[in-house]
Amino acid sequence: MTIRRLPDHLVNKIAAGEVVERPASAVKELVENALDAGARAVTIDLRDGGTVLIRVTDDGVGMTAEELPLALERHATSKLERDEDLDAIATLGFRGEALAAICAVSHFTLTSCARGASEGLRLAGEGGTVKQRLSIPADPGTSVEVRDLFFNTPARLKFLKSPATELAASLRALTQLALAHPAVYLRIANNARAVLTVPATENLRQRVGAVWAHDVAARLLAVDRTEHGVGVRGLISPPDLTRANREEIVVIVNGRPVRDPALLQATLEAYRTWT
Repeated sequence: MTIRRLPDHLVNKIAAGEVVERPASAVKELVENALDAGARAVTIDLRDGGTVLIRVTDDGVGMTAEELPLALERHATSKLERDEDLDAIATLGFRGEALAAICAVSHFTLTSCARGASEGLRLAGEGGTVKQRLSIPADPGTSVEVRDLFFNTPARLKFLKSPATELAASLRALTQLALAHPAVYLRIANNARAVLTVPATENLRQRVGAVWAHDVAARLLAVDRTEHGVGVRGLISPPDLTRANREEIVVIVNGRPVRDPALLQATLEAYRTWT
């Protein structure tokens, strides 16, 4: 058996299987990129729950014509420079894999214009290969359009659920990001119909009201405690305001929604103590 170097397109497809499991994975990664770019407004357009189309548009800092092609390369990122940066991650993404992985298994169009630039750049292609490069007038920020996710990986494609199920998964991820970043306006549409619009708010309680209803937000109890250098702040429900499952328990660490069984159990134990 001969050892050989895998071609780049195959490496990217393998990486895509690790990074992008379903449309919700792509939506989450693209919105996190927008948040890392300093966006104050993010619009997400889906078609059939993201199986046919995902488009994420933001008003962040954008990318220059020199930077945009680099965004399609694995391990190319603006979020890390030195080894020491790994010990103080301040962004939602940092590996530089997500965008390259998503584009490797889709038909894609990337448009970006850096703030202060007179025009932007649009790249279009499929399977991670750029087939069109065009300078165009554009507003500051970035738009990523992903069509036919997994078109070239049929094994992954056949495991997708119904459009309604895939949409629900994307909305769960987006709701958590909305709660983690209350100062950012988010609008999500599916098949050209708005399914969630969350205005920018000044605090978490207002954000919870926008996401889950203001009467619910008004009844939540504030938590603010610091011990051993760890601060815990947020809102918890009183004993008479509960749900049958844990879907609406959202744990956010340094601006990042996390789903960890041990942390969730610790949260539940703390809740029992506080209430």
